[in-house]
Amino acid sequence: MSEALGISRASLHRLPAVLSLVAARLPSPRALTHEERETVRGVLNSERFVDQAPASVYATLLDEEIYVGSVSTMYRILRRKGEVRERRQRSKSQYTKPELLATGPNQLWSWDITKLHGSQKWTYYYLYVIMDVFSRYVVGWMIATRETAGLAEEFIAQTCRNQEIEPGQLTIHADRGSAMTSKPVALLLADMGVTKTHSRPHVSNDNPYSEAQFKTLKYRPDFPGRFGSIQDARVFCQTFFTWYNHQHRHSGIAMMTPENVHCGRTDQIVAVRQRTLTDAYSRNPERFVRKQPVHEPMPKAVWINPPPQSQRS
Repeated sequence: MSEALGISRASLHRLPAVLSLVAARLPSPRALTHEERETVRGVLNSERFVDQAPASVYATLLDEEIYVGSVSTMYRILRRKGEVRERRQRSKSQYTKPELLATGPNQLWSWDITKLHGSQKWTYYYLYVIMDVFSRYVVGWMIATRETAGLAEEFIAQTCRNQEIEPGQLTIHADRGSAMTSKPVALLLADMGVTKTHSRPHVSNDNPYSEAQFKTLKYRPDFPGRFGSIQDARVFCQTFFTWYNHQHRHSGIAMMTPENVHCGRTDQIVAVRQRTLTDAYSRNPERFVRKQPVHEPMPKAVWINPPPQSQRS
């Protein structure tokens, strides 16, 4: 054999090892090209994704029907550039506390998505809700079988149309769910002249109004543990949000209903309540030990994370 190939017997014995070494040095046909690796790295280090883990980036892109590589490929590319540890350090300091102010309706909205259990295990319906922070009025809600950026985009756009939102008028605040931080939603809001803000990761106090509204929903005595169908869920929510907007009185808005605050009727209501209190005092002043009763005023401003008093303008 060695004579037929024109090489020595020793070289023939070394040939498999040499071929294996050559094969190991050749790039795998499945490997990404240099340009493709740089594209993936550019996506990971973009302003949108620089503070997210590769697994989160991977899932977000899949929701948008985009595939640039597997999670392990993303980590491998970052490791080659020594950017895994740097990414962790950067993500810790990337987030700032949102400080948002509303002095009237349709200036600041809060939105979120919660799961409603279906009739079968692992079956859920997704309740999308947008609330006006100043009035606590639910300006829009929707129930769907999934949570996607496309549905969120349509939902927000329709709610803005219903409320006749003008460019530069509104800020929308949300947490960092995939639908909330998606590119379609970001582009929609930019086109409409709506400012978007996001909560810090794992900080529920950054979105307290939506959290409180969901708690009110799920702690209602008639809230079912499971819904038999999506139609059942929609019927229940239709009743609930009608009650919430038109009958439920909030301690944070001087025991007004959200509808009355949202429609600007609070001055007249406070005046009527105050006349009633004054009349009661004039008839029986001895029953009011400390002083004449005064109705609680409506808040002039509502904050998400108010700054220190000394820093407020």
